[in-house]
Amino acid sequence: MTTARDPEDLLQRARSGERRALGQLLTVVERGGAAADELTRLAHPLFNGAQIVGVTGAPGAGKSTLTGKLTRLAVINGDRPAVLAVDPSSPITGGAILGDRVRMNDVAGEELFIRSMATRGHSGGLALAVPGAIRVFDACEYDPIIIETVGVGQVEVDVAGTADTTVVVVTPGWGDAVQANKAGLLEVADVFVVNKSDRPGADDARRDLEMMLDLSHVTGQEDASGYRPPIIMANSLDGTGADEVWKAIALHRAHLESTGQLAVRRRGRLAAEVRNRLAELVDVSIDELMESSDSRALLESTNQKETSPAHAARQLLDRLFG
Repeated sequence: MTTARDPEDLLQRARSGERRALGQLLTVVERGGAAADELTRLAHPLFNGAQIVGVTGAPGAGKSTLTGKLTRLAVINGDRPAVLAVDPSSPITGGAILGDRVRMNDVAGEELFIRSMATRGHSGGLALAVPGAIRVFDACEYDPIIIETVGVGQVEVDVAGTADTTVVVVTPGWGDAVQANKAGLLEVADVFVVNKSDRPGADDARRDLEMMLDLSHVTGQEDASGYRPPIIMANSLDGTGADEVWKAIALHRAHLESTGQLAVRRRGRLAAEVRNRLAELVDVSIDELMESSDSRALLESTNQKETSPAHAARQLLDRLFG
C-alpha cells in the first residue's frame, strides 16, 4: 500500500504531470536518507538524456535574469525546461534563503518548473541533492535542465561539474574576472557571458577573458579537442545576447556529441556521485564508530598521552574496514 510520501507513488504522479508530486519528490531528494535512496533506484533507469546547463558567476552578475531569458527561449522552442536554483541554506530553517527566483516569474507556466534548493543539512549536502534533483527532472521529461548557483566558490565549481555545458557570467570590471579565475571557474567554463555589456568596462572584461583563454592555451590547459569557449556580450535586462548564448550552448552540445565527450562527462558524473555517496556512507559509519565504548576508551588513552592521535585513527580505521 502506497502513501502520499511513497517515492514510487510520487514518481508515478509526477511523471503523469502532477506538479505538486514533483515538488514533493524534490523535497525527498533534499532531505536524503532511505527515501531518497529508494527514489534514486526508481528514477535512475528512466534516464532520458536531458541537456543539463549550469549558469554560475559572481553574485549580482545577472544570472537569474539571464536564466529567465534562456528558459523563455526554450519554451518558445517547444521545450519543457526546469530550473534548479542552488541557494545558500538558512541557518535557522535550513531552507533556501532566496526562494524561487522572482526574476523568473514572468516565464512561469506549465512548461517551466522552478525550484530553489538548499542542503537542508543532510550529510551528503548538495553533492548528492543536485544530481538527485536532476535525475528526478529528467525522469519527468523536463529538458533542458538549468542549474543556477548564487556565487563564486568551491560549491559553485562542484555544481558546475554536474552540467553538460557550464555558462560563466561576469560583469564589467576586472574584479569579476579575477574572482572567477581564482575560484577555478575559468577551467570549467564552456561559454562566457559578459553581462550588463552596456556599462563602461564591458570591452575590458572581454579583453581580460580573451587574455586568460590565451594563457590557458600557452599553459596547456586548453581543451584537448581544441574547443575554445566563446565570449558573448549580453544585457539580460532587455534580452540582448540571450539568443547568442542559447546558440552557443547548442553548439557546445553538438561539439560534445561529435567528439564523444558528452558520454565521457556523464560517466564521470556518475563516478563522482558514487564516490560522494560512498563518502556519505563512510561518514555515517565513522560517526557510529566514534560513539562506541571501544572508541571512547581509545580517545581517553590519547587524552592521557598513552596513544597518539595518528595511532588511534589507524586502529579505528582497522576496526571500520576490518
